[in-house]
Amino acid sequence: MERENHIEECDLWFSTADITDADEPYLASLLVESLKVWSDEAEMRPFLQSAQVRIYGRGRGLLCQAGSVPSADTDSEAEQAAERTVQVGFQTVDPVSSEAGTLLAIGVPMKRRSDGAVFVHMVYIMEMTEARSEAELQARTLHFRSCFYRLFEGMFVKDMVRQQRMRRKEAEHRDKLFLAVKRLYNGIEATSVLTEMLASLEEVYPGAEVHLYLSQDYVDGDDRVRPLLFKNTTHDIVAQAFLEGKLTKETERDGKIRLAVPLAGKQAAYGVLCMSVISEEWDESELPIFLLLADTAGSAFENAKLYEQSNLLINELRLINEMTKRLNQSLQLSEIFKFATRELLNIFEADYCCILELNDNKEFIVKSSNIPILTSEKFTPDYGFCGIVNRTREPLIISDYWNSRVVTSKLMDNTGSRSLIAAPIIVKTEVVGVILVTHKLPNFFSYDNYKLLQVMSTHIGLAVSNASLHAEMRRLVITDNLTGLHARHYLNEQIQRRQRKDEFGSLILVDIDYFKQVNDTYGHQTGDRILVQVSNVIHSSIRAGDIAARWGGEELAVYLPNVRAEQAVRIAERIRTHVALETDPQVTVSCGISEWSLDNDKISVESLFYCADMALYEAKNKGRNCIIVGGTA
Repeated sequence: MERENHIEECDLWFSTADITDADEPYLASLLVESLKVWSDEAEMRPFLQSAQVRIYGRGRGLLCQAGSVPSADTDSEAEQAAERTVQVGFQTVDPVSSEAGTLLAIGVPMKRRSDGAVFVHMVYIMEMTEARSEAELQARTLHFRSCFYRLFEGMFVKDMVRQQRMRRKEAEHRDKLFLAVKRLYNGIEATSVLTEMLASLEEVYPGAEVHLYLSQDYVDGDDRVRPLLFKNTTHDIVAQAFLEGKLTKETERDGKIRLAVPLAGKQAAYGVLCMSVISEEWDESELPIFLLLADTAGSAFENAKLYEQSNLLINELRLINEMTKRLNQSLQLSEIFKFATRELLNIFEADYCCILELNDNKEFIVKSSNIPILTSEKFTPDYGFCGIVNRTREPLIISDYWNSRVVTSKLMDNTGSRSLIAAPIIVKTEVVGVILVTHKLPNFFSYDNYKLLQVMSTHIGLAVSNASLHAEMRRLVITDNLTGLHARHYLNEQIQRRQRKDEFGSLILVDIDYFKQVNDTYGHQTGDRILVQVSNVIHSSIRAGDIAARWGGEELAVYLPNVRAEQAVRIAERIRTHVALETDPQVTVSCGISEWSLDNDKISVESLFYCADMALYEAKNKGRNCIIVGGTA
């Protein structure tokens, strides 16, 4: 029923539609086409062989013509006859004579069907012998008018069909757009959102070529997604769209139309959506759909990124919490560096990791790495990426070392790495080390990785600080403040530990002779200086594995692991000799030596010290400045 009503409405419209003054721009072309249709009909051909028809518009002169007058020598006679008819208002005029014959021009008005107003005139030019009745000419004029209105109506029908086709196409686009928007907002992963957006555009615009240029993220395996570069912003519509934040358009040499629109959300622009389409297949009315899809995709992408970032943040917090707990479980720097190396390799899925420490000599030393060739390697403080991080005190990211070789790097060259993230280890505002994490693929690390490493380096720095403080506290606890030698309790602990795993060892007790007289004569400050001088002599006279301690007052002790008494005598003699030569004021020392071995029935620290003390007492009684070996503990 609705269809029938629609048809009736269309019939009613066609019966009343007519040419108007607004149709003047395309009237001439419509008349030309109508005249061609009219003159090509079979019944018109004989007539037009002996007559010429000219159509004049109101105030616009000759619009078109058809047919010919055989008796006219040239067209000038026909032109003359027609002009006279126009001059007298398209009325029949006196015949125009020529040598070839006599021509007659008859004007017949063509009226609009709605109000009867004349909008063109038809002028018939023929020989007097071929003159036709006014009724026939009126009929032919009506015939022409029917051809004209048939084409006129067809033009509107074509326009209606075109509009209907456009509406159908718009409806299809809206349906596809609705489904695309639904799928976009259902996506919770940024990669899936981008893939869906590109697929939706290719579905809505089948013949188009679509690319996405991203400023930060790059989706591997999809050549439609590319990095956003800024090489020539003046002639690059992609860069212009990103920088200006609006749609840019250009016509390429091959005739294609290229559109670029920012992929943006509420917080930022993330890239540029670019589409190339053949100009014949593009309609500007489709631009709002393209912009709406790009805007929807930008919002969906931002939501997906926020969702991913929230999950990533939760995961990062968990990683940081676990790593911090594990780091704080160890107070040994070497263990901290090794653990951090393993964890960083796992967290970032990296190929290589290297942690360097800046020592007191201002050299970077590789403290931990999964690259054997770099173990304990040393570098100057300004070398490579370590130097950049040390100088700037900021983290660093390198997307492709091979294409942006800003510095020379032994780490990158020896491993073939192309991607790098680095961060300083800072303790008390000072750079004490650098973390380098690399991968063989370019563009492997994201800015999220870069920020995460920065946070983790802070916690590693705190762990290093705690370990350093612990080491310093332990050093203070086990060290005598004046002499720099170990404290007595530390010496006892070390002897007990060594007696559980060694087979023998020796102890030397050293006592400064007449030390009370030194204090009484020179004062206690000088006495303290003598203690320091003797301690330095002892320290320089023993091995790295030997343990020297202040036993109490002016008495000092040296434990020699895996050393027999005979060798201990030589060491004691070296100490005694150097003390006499290197102290000021000069003092001498007496030494008592004791030895233990697994063969003894009773092994203890107390018995070892007792035997050494008895030997020292004997050395004092024998005149001092000598060495006595006591019994075996």
